Amino acid sequence: MLRVFAPAKINLFLHVGDRRSDGYHELESLAVFADVGDTLKFEPADTLSLAVEGPFAASLAGEADNLVLRTARGVAQIAQRALPRKITLTKNLPVAAGVGGGSSDAAATLRALLLQWEGDQVVLDDFVALASELGSDVPVCFFGQSSWMAGRGDDMARASVPPLHAVLVNPGVSIATRDVFAELRERTGIGAGEWPERFETAQSLFDFLRTTKNDLEAPALGLAPQIGEALRTLRSVAGIELARMSGSGATCFGLFPNEAMAKNAAASIAASRPNWWVKSAQLAPKDPED
Repeated sequence: MLRVFAPAKINLFLHVGDRRSDGYHELESLAVFADVGDTLKFEPADTLSLAVEGPFAASLAGEADNLVLRTARGVAQIAQRALPRKITLTKNLPVAAGVGGGSSDAAATLRALLLQWEGDQVVLDDFVALASELGSDVPVCFFGQSSWMAGRGDDMARASVPPLHAVLVNPGVSIATRDVFAELRERTGIGAGEWPERFETAQSLFDFLRTTKNDLEAPALGLAPQIGEALRTLRSVAGIELARMSGSGATCFGLFPNEAMAKNAAASIAASRPNWWVKSAQLAPKDPED
């Protein structure tokens, strides 16, 4: 039996460029990963199956073909043989929430089956190619490192980011990414700014992030005004450095100078908004060069 972690992915900023010929948009983003997320358990079995449990399991009840199963079948095609597993997904992250939950689950499945590979030779490029086919965010989730993202999201470079203390908030709404892009009217564009080689301190990162934005925040607010309430709530907390929406929403994050302030903020928000999903989290817990 193998258990793997599928962390939440947070886009600290997201700039949108022109629409591409393949229907995607050119993007620029800085993605980091959190110490909160889903878990997946893989056990030997006679057939391939998936069971979903956890606080957000019901949100996936209507999915006839979960991305985890599609990933497992894709690996079986690479292996050219059946890879029967009983997979149990504990869904701790809200669904369609801008934190890459489904992509991270798929990436964790790729990593797990790679670890359990029984063939003579592993061709990593085949796994990376499959990750890209499964979704724009799956490649960055597969490597699980703080990354600069470009292209449609699958053009990546490592980013050196210090550990960050954050509060993640979802006001209980889900938004389809395609709907947010359909409402996009203004975009920052790409290629205008410089990407620092590394951030030595959290403060230097905060200063950089204040020169950026999430272009999808405005259209998402139009679709789900609750996002505005989440952002106002975060910004009202003493000591907060930055509050912003992640990805295409509706999850928002607040960055704080230290862990104690983040945990206190999470406890306060959770007490005042019991129907929201609220978590204190550490982002970018490891420098890729460590």
